[in-house]
Amino acid sequence: MTDVQNVIQVLEQSLTPQYAKEAGTLLKSMEAQQGFAITLLHVIANNNVALPVRLAGALYFKNLIKRKWINENGEYQIPLEDVNMIKAEIVSLMITLPDSLQIQIGEAISLIAESEFPDMWSGLIDELISKLTLDDLQVNKGVLKVAHSIFKRWRPLFRSDELFLEIKMVLDKFAVPFLEMLKNIDIMIDASVQDASKLKLLFENLLVLIKIYYDLNCQDIPEFFEDNIQIGMTILFKYLKFHSPLLEDESEDDETDLVIQVKVNICELIQLYTTRYEDEFKKFIEPSIQIVWDLLNNTSTQPKNDILVSKSLQYMTCVVNLPNFKHLFANEDSIKQITEKIILPNIKLRESDLEMFEDDPIEYTRRDLEGSDIDSRRRSATEFLKSLKEADETLVTNIIMNYINYYIGVYNEDPTNNWKFKDIAIYLFCSIASKGSITSSAGITSTNLLVDVIKFFGEFIYPDLVGNVASPILKVDSIKYIYIFRNQLTKEQLIETLPLLTTNFSDINYVVYTYTSITIEKIFSLRNPMNHQELLFKKSDFSPEVLNNLLISLFKLITNLGTTPEKLSENEFLMKCIMRILLISEDALSNSITSVLQELIKIVDAISKNPSNPKFSHYTFECICIILRNYQSNIPHFFETLKGTLFNILGQDIQEFIPYSFQILAYIIENYPKTAAIPPEYEQLVKPLCSPQVWEFKGNIPAVKRLLSSIVRYNPGHFNSTEYITPVLGVFQKLVSSKIHDTLGFELLENILIFIDINFIQNFLNEIFIILLTRLKNFKTDKFVKRFIVFLCKISCLQINNNNIPNPLNRNNWSSNRLVAIFESIQGGLFEQILTNFVLMMINQFNNITDKKLLVLGLTNIVADNTHVLSAEAMNKTMREVVLLLNSTSIQNYKAADDNYEMLLEIDNEDLSFGSSFNKLNIIQLKPLDPIDFVKDKASLVVLFKENASKIQPIVDQLKTTDQECFQVLNSLGL
Repeated sequence: MTDVQNVIQVLEQSLTPQYAKEAGTLLKSMEAQQGFAITLLHVIANNNVALPVRLAGALYFKNLIKRKWINENGEYQIPLEDVNMIKAEIVSLMITLPDSLQIQIGEAISLIAESEFPDMWSGLIDELISKLTLDDLQVNKGVLKVAHSIFKRWRPLFRSDELFLEIKMVLDKFAVPFLEMLKNIDIMIDASVQDASKLKLLFENLLVLIKIYYDLNCQDIPEFFEDNIQIGMTILFKYLKFHSPLLEDESEDDETDLVIQVKVNICELIQLYTTRYEDEFKKFIEPSIQIVWDLLNNTSTQPKNDILVSKSLQYMTCVVNLPNFKHLFANEDSIKQITEKIILPNIKLRESDLEMFEDDPIEYTRRDLEGSDIDSRRRSATEFLKSLKEADETLVTNIIMNYINYYIGVYNEDPTNNWKFKDIAIYLFCSIASKGSITSSAGITSTNLLVDVIKFFGEFIYPDLVGNVASPILKVDSIKYIYIFRNQLTKEQLIETLPLLTTNFSDINYVVYTYTSITIEKIFSLRNPMNHQELLFKKSDFSPEVLNNLLISLFKLITNLGTTPEKLSENEFLMKCIMRILLISEDALSNSITSVLQELIKIVDAISKNPSNPKFSHYTFECICIILRNYQSNIPHFFETLKGTLFNILGQDIQEFIPYSFQILAYIIENYPKTAAIPPEYEQLVKPLCSPQVWEFKGNIPAVKRLLSSIVRYNPGHFNSTEYITPVLGVFQKLVSSKIHDTLGFELLENILIFIDINFIQNFLNEIFIILLTRLKNFKTDKFVKRFIVFLCKISCLQINNNNIPNPLNRNNWSSNRLVAIFESIQGGLFEQILTNFVLMMINQFNNITDKKLLVLGLTNIVADNTHVLSAEAMNKTMREVVLLLNSTSIQNYKAADDNYEMLLEIDNEDLSFGSSFNKLNIIQLKPLDPIDFVKDKASLVVLFKENASKIQPIVDQLKTTDQECFQVLNSLGL
C-alpha cells in the first residue's frame, strides 16, 4: 500500500523547480503500486494538506486517469481494486472539494465515464440524484458539477444509437429532478435577493444547471423538454434580464461575474434551440430578439462584458440567417438602428484594445488575424453585419457606405486626432466588401460587387502603407487589408506591394512587423489559379538577395525579442514566415543556406532549455526539414552540423523535441549517400530505440518506428544476428498488437521482411505470421484487417518487374507462392480461409487508390501462382472481385499524387501542442512503401494484370461465361 506521507512529500517536491523532474520520476515509479491512485485521492481530499500540494495531486490524478485508466485494448492499467475504490469514492469526494480542485477531479470523472458509463458504472446517476439537496447548496453544486462533467461529453459526439440510448437512460432518471431543481433554485433566488452570500451560491448552482440544460438537449430535443419548454424558457428569459448589485460590481472592468456567466450560457442555449429546434422554439424567437436587443443596448463597454456581447451578437446573427425571420431586419430604419446602436459601438476601438495593442501585442495579433477572437465584440459584430448584408445586400451596402464616407470625412478634417474614425471606416468596408469567411490559404475568395476593393485600396489604404500615420493601428489596418483581399490582387500587384510590406520589418512596433510577417507568409502561400497544385510564387520571381534579406530581417526580429527561451519563441508568426520563404526559395539560397541552418540550430539550442510555444518550435523544425529536402546533396555535411543539437535533445531527454529529432535523423539516413558507410551514431541508436522506455511516450512512437525502419533499410546487415533482430521483432510485436499503432507495426514488418537477409529471419517467419493471425483472430478491427490485406498484397507484388527489370526491393526473392506457403506450413488450407473470411469480405471497403492498385495485382498474383493450393470456388470469387475492382471508377484515372502538393496541403496544420500526441513534420513525411510505384496509370495497371491473368485463362473464361458484369470488363481488356 502506498504511504500517504511519502506521496505528500513527493508532491511538495514537485512544486519546487529544481526537484520537479525528480519528483515526477518518483511519482511515475509509484503508479504501479497497489493503492497509489486511491491514496492520491485521499491526499486531495485532506483539508490538513496545503492547497498547492492538493492541487498538484489533483492535476497528477487527472493525468494518471488520462494515461492509465484503460488502454486501447480495453484493459485497465490501474490495479482493479483501485479502479473499484475510485468509482465508489470519487463522487462523494469531489462534491466536498474547493472549486479549484473540483475542476481537475471533474475532468477525471469525465475521462472515467468515457469508458465506464453507463454499462460499467450503472449506479452513478442514482448516486447523483440521491445526493441532490437544497439544504446544502455547496454539496448540491458539487453534485451538479459531477453530472455536467459526465454529460458534456455528448456535445461534440456524432449521433449514434448507442449515444441516444445513453442519453435516454440519463433522461429517464435525471430529467424530472433536474427541472424540479431548476424551478426551486429560481424560487430561492427570488427569496434571497438581499442575501449576498446565499445569492452567490444559488447563482453558482444556476450556472451549472444551465450548462446541464444544454448537455441534455445538445443532440436532440427530448420529449420531456419539449413538453416543458414554456417553463424552461420562462426561467431562462428571466435571467437574461436579471440584475443584482450584490453580484455585479460596476467598478470591476475585467473579471466576469456570475450574472454574466449565466447570461452567456443562456445565450448559447437559446442559440442551440433556434438553430436546431426552430419548429419547437419559433414562438419564443421574437420575444428573445427583443430581450437580446435590450441586453446589447444596456451592456457596458467594459472588457468583462465582451463574451456576453459576443454571444448575444452571435445569437442575433443566427436569427438573421433564418428565412422566417429575415423580414424583421429588412428595412432601412431597422438597419440604421442596428448599425448605430449595435454595430458601431462594438467595432469601435476601446481603451482596453489600445492597452492590449501596446502591452500584449502577440495576443492582440492572435485574437485578430488568427481567428482566436471568435468571442470578441469586433468579430461578432462583423459577422452580424455580414449576415444582415446577405439578407439584403443592396440596402445594407448603401447604408454602410454612407457611414464609411462620413467617417473618412471626419478623419480627413483632423488625421492626427481623428485616426480612430478611419479605423472604423476600414473595418466597416472590409466587412461589407467580403463575401463568405476569410480562408487561411486565400483570404476572401469573393467580394461584394457593389463596392470596388481595388479603388478603396488605392485611395485610402496605399497612402497609409507608404507614408507616416497618426497611429500604428492604421499601418496595421493597411497591412491587414492586403491580408484580407490578397486573392483579389494580381500576381503583379502583389509583387509591387511586397517591397512596401517588407519595409515594416524595420518598424519598432511589434504588431506592425508581426502583421507584416503573417501577410507575407499568406501571400507566399497563395495557389496558382491556373493550377491549384502549384504555388503562385516561385523562386524565379525573386532574386536570392531579396529572399536572403527577408530571412536576415526575420531572424533579427526573433533574436531581438529577448534572451529567454520563452521570449525568443513567443512569436510563431515570424518563424512561420521564415518557413514559407524557405519553401518557395527551393534551392536558390545555396550560397547562404549553411548560415541559415546555423541560425535555426542556435534557436533550437536556445528554446530547448524550456520549450514553451509548440507552434514556434514546430515551424523551426519544419524550416530545418525544408533545408534538408531542398539541398539533399549536402545531407552528410548537414548531419555533421545538426548532430550535436539532435543528440543533445535525446541525451537531455527534452521530451517535447525528441519526436522531431527522431524524424529528422530518419530523413537524413533515408537520403544519405548509399555508397557511404552508415554514421556510427546510428548503429549506436539501435539498442536504445528498442528499449521499452522510448516507447512509453505515445508522441515518440511513430517517429521511433520510422527511425528504426530507416536504419534497417540503410544497414540491414547490422541486424544479421539474434542480438539485434530479436529486439526489433519484439518492437514489431508490441506495435502490431496495439489497436492504435498496428499500422506502424506493419510498416516496420515490411522493412524487416524486405531488407534484412532472409537467411537471418527464416527461423522467425512462422512466429511472425502467427502473431498476425492471433491478432486477426482475437482482436481484429476493420482497420487491422484492411492493413493485413494490403500487407499480403505488397509482399505478393514484390515479384513484379518493371519492363523486365527485376524489382530492386525484392532482394529476398519474395513471391506470392512463398507467402502462401508460410500460411500453409502453419495449417493446411489456412490461406483459403483467410481469403474467404477476410479478404473477400473486406475488398469492397477500400478507397485509397494505391491500396486498390496493390490489391488488383497482389491478389491476381496470389491466385495465378497458387492454383495447387486454392479451390476453384475461392479462385473464381477472388478474381471476380479483382476484375470489378480494376474497373471501379476510383481507379480509372489512377496516377501518383504530387508529393509537393500533398505536403503543401498539410503544412498549414495548426493543431499543434506539446504532450502525448505526435507532431508530424510534414515537409519530410514518408509515403507508405509501394513496391510497384512505377505503376502510374490505368494502362500500365491493366498490362500487368493481363500478364498474370493469362496464366489462369480457364478461370477468366469461366468468369466471362457466368458473369455478365465481368464479361464486359474482361472483353474490353481483350481477355
